[in-house]
This record gives sequence, C-alpha cells and structure tokens, in this order.
Amino acid sequence: MLDAAVKAFSQMVSPPFRSVLLRSMGLAIVLIIVIAIGLHWLIAWLVESGGVWVEGTLGSGASTPLDIALWILKFVAALGLVVGAVFLMPAVTALVAGMFADEIAELVERSYPAEPVGAPVSIPRALTESVKIALLSIGVYLCAVPFLLVAGLGAVMFFFATAYLQGRQYFELAAMRFHPPAEAKALRKAHKGTVFAAGMLIAAFVSIPIVNLATPLFGTAFMVHMHKRLHGRERVADKR
Repeated sequence: MLDAAVKAFSQMVSPPFRSVLLRSMGLAIVLIIVIAIGLHWLIAWLVESGGVWVEGTLGSGASTPLDIALWILKFVAALGLVVGAVFLMPAVTALVAGMFADEIAELVERSYPAEPVGAPVSIPRALTESVKIALLSIGVYLCAVPFLLVAGLGAVMFFFATAYLQGRQYFELAAMRFHPPAEAKALRKAHKGTVFAAGMLIAAFVSIPIVNLATPLFGTAFMVHMHKRLHGRERVADKR
C-alpha cells in the first residue's frame, strides 16, 4: 500500500501529469471561492435579518449593543468559513475527481505497458458518484461540527468518515474502468479493510492545506495502483 502511495505521489509531480494537476487544482480553487462567497452572503443575510428582527422586538435602544453583537457574529462567521474550507475540501475534491478521474487513471494505467488500458467511465455515472460523495461529505461535516469542541471528537469522526468516503469513491472510479459498476462495488466490498486503510492515506492528504488541492490526482492515481494489485491477486487466486 505504501509503495502504491509513493508511486502515486511521484507520478503526480511528473511532467505527464502537470497539465491535469494544474487544471484540477484550478477548478478546486474556483469551487472553494464560489462556495465561500455563497456561504458568506448567506450568513451575512441571516445575521442582518436577525438583527433587524431583534431591534424591532427590543426597540431602538438596543441598537448599540446589537451592532457590537452583529460585528462579533460576522467576525466569527468569517473565521468559521476559513476553518470550514478545510472541512469542505473532501466535498470539493470529490466533485473535481468526477471531472478528471478518467484522464488521470489512463495516464497511470499506461505505466503498466503489459496490461490493457481501461474504458472511460461515462460522464453521468462519474458525476453522479462524485455528487453523491460530495453531499455525504457535507452531511458528515455538519454532523461532526457540534462535536468539534468535545476533545476533538468531531475531527476524529470527520477523519474516519472521510477515509471511508474517499476510499470508496476513488477505488470505485478506478475499478469501473475495468468492471461494470456492480462488480466494482463488489470488489471494493471484498477488500473493504484494505480500501478503508488506503482511504485513510487519502484523508490525511486532503487534510493538508494547499496540498489538498491535488487530492483528485493523488487519490485517483493511488487507487489505480491499488486496484491493479487487488484485482491482480484475485486473478492469480482464480487460476489456482
């Protein structure tokens, strides 16, 4: 597994991968900015609307302390967006992966000259899987937030859930280039322990600021190598 991770990391910074690396990172940055602007607008609107309601209820005499409270809320909200961006990266990179997984996978598969290159996953299928994982990642984030102050319990919950979701997405996208979707899922379940452990490496990668923009490339390349190894073992076992 570590060998596959080292290979994936070395490949992602090699010349053949640089174009897709820059494009995938660029798309991830754009998505983060769009999400941040949208959330900032939503939070600002909620704070302002709540302030108007409170002032209307308590009267104009509460305007000064209310202004101070609103300023504090806006500051906390802005700080929360910065922290939230880290937790939202698994969702963002999941969406980006759906756009670039086939291109990345083919580049990695060509490093195995003795084996055939897989067939591209249909765009609707890839996007459906990516949106599903992205929504699940956001759901996990929202569930983990209340536990962030409980001795870091929320961060631990988020890490393990991310490991499962990321491992599942990247392995199945790699496997579906060689198997029908049902078989790809069955293969992942047959090796769920290994895939989850591999997902922990991806979860660790996606938790590193800036570097995590390259998660789609690392995750896809890593799981292509893992699929080659796991499927190769099954073929050897079948021959016996």
